[in-house]
Amino acid sequence: MTYDFAKGHPIDRDKLRERLRKMSDKELRELGKACAHICSPQANFGKPPGEDSVIQLHEAREEWKRRMKR
Repeated sequence: MTYDFAKGHPIDRDKLRERLRKMSDKELRELGKACAHICSPQANFGKPPGEDSVIQLHEAREEWKRRMKR
């Protein structure tokens, strides 16, 4: 699976949420792990992660929480 991480343009949160809703649980977990890695200090050489990456991680976690409330 490839991940569509934003690159220098604003994230459309509504489109991102729609895309996350369409993912299977497995795909969402894999995306969440990839986002978490991209936001880690190791991946950013100790610098803060990009805002786009943080937004994607936050939205993936929110979608996971929504699914687990069912």
